[in-house]
Parts: sequence; structure tokens; C-alpha cells
Amino acid sequence: MKTIVIAAGYATRLGELTRNFPKPLLKIGESTILGRMLDDIDGIDEIDEHIIVTNHKFAPVFEEWARNQHYSKPVTIVDDGTQTNETRLGAVCDLLFAMDKLGIDDDLLVVAADNLLFFSFADFVKFAREKDSSCIICHRQPSVEKLRRTGVVVLDENHKVLNMEEKPQEPKTTWAVPPFYIYLKKDLDLVRNSVADGCGKDAPGNLAHYMCDHTLMHAWPMAGTGENLRFDIGSLDTYQEACEKYGK
Repeated sequence: MKTIVIAAGYATRLGELTRNFPKPLLKIGESTILGRMLDDIDGIDEIDEHIIVTNHKFAPVFEEWARNQHYSKPVTIVDDGTQTNETRLGAVCDLLFAMDKLGIDDDLLVVAADNLLFFSFADFVKFAREKDSSCIICHRQPSVEKLRRTGVVVLDENHKVLNMEEKPQEPKTTWAVPPFYIYLKKDLDLVRNSVADGCGKDAPGNLAHYMCDHTLMHAWPMAGTGENLRFDIGSLDTYQEACEKYGK
């Protein structure tokens, strides 16, 4: 299994802080947003490589960062060739670009790189193995306002996904879907053909929605609410809050 980190965005909402520097490498205490995530993933036996997809503007920064890391699994930086927010490929196309460029034909753990996490991906990988299916993660989100800004799923009693909607105005459940996914090798042809078949390109949740409509998917339900499980860094205010809360 390979980690693919989608990190090709330009984080325009953080202003000058990320004008010439990638958000995933912003410092939180002695580490970085991305570093904290890979510290956990690197300890999973099944993972054999960390692949970070970024843009041409930030690729040298990631390459310099990677040279100074000491993970047990190799780190590969993939440059998608874009240089502006207006010409970005979008998260789904960045995943497809990396798969094509590196000839990837393995199980994938696909993650966004703008969250501080308070759980281990090891349990998610174990869940996917038990279900023998591609999987998403879900957690309870009591706020209807927040549910309207994310993916929402309906599950059966065995955590099989019955329905997924992106940013629904009338959420059918309180199960929210954060941007972390496992796509098994047996489903990669679906992934590769997703955009050609009409899948949205911009958000990673577009692909999860597409996959839920086209193959068997299960959702790993995390205990607790989103606020207890992850901290989403999407603005200058939330970055400063993360530094104050978790940087000591």
C-alpha cells in the first residue's frame, strides 16, 4: 500500500503565509502539518512509500523538506507542473497524474494534507482489510451548517455505504466524511476512468462520491465528533489557533 498525499493546492485563504510556501509544511510546534500526519502513517507495516503530489511552484520546497526527513519508507515528490491557483489540476486529477506518472498499481491510502489528526490511520487500514473493499472514513457531525460543507453518507448496519452526497442542503444523516480514503488495487481502473466518466475534478470528495456510486464501499466510523478527531486548517485564524492549542 502506498500513501498518496494530495498537496498541490495554493492555500490562497492563508494570504502571505502561503504565497510562496506550501500549507502542509507550515510549522506546528517543532513539526509540520504534514510531518505530524506522516509520523503516524510511516509506522503502518503495509505502507511501503509516501508519495506527495504538489505543484511546480512548491515542488522545490517539498524536495528540500524530504531530503531532511528520516522516515522508514521512501518519500517521493511528484510535480504536477502547474504554477498558479487558476491553472491547478484539482485534487482528483492530481491523484490520476501521480498514478500515471509513477505507474502505480497498488492499494492506496489517499489523504489531504491540511488537517491535524488525533487518531491513527492504522485502524483505518485494518478496517479496509477486514471489509476487503475500498473505504472512506466518517464521523458524527451534529452541526447541520458544517454538514452542508462536506460529504455526508448513509450506512447500513455493517457500515456499507448506501448513499453519499457532497455538500447536501438537506443532510440525510449526521455522518460526515473527512478527506481520507483507501482505494484498493482491484478498484483502480474505476479511479483511472473516473474523470472521463464525469467525476468532478476539484475536491477529493468528488472521487469518493463517484466510487460509492460505482463499487462496494464501506465507511470506518470514528468514535467521537469531528472536533475531537481532527483540526482543519483552512484560514489564517485556524492556523494561529492550531499553533496556540497544539504547538507547545
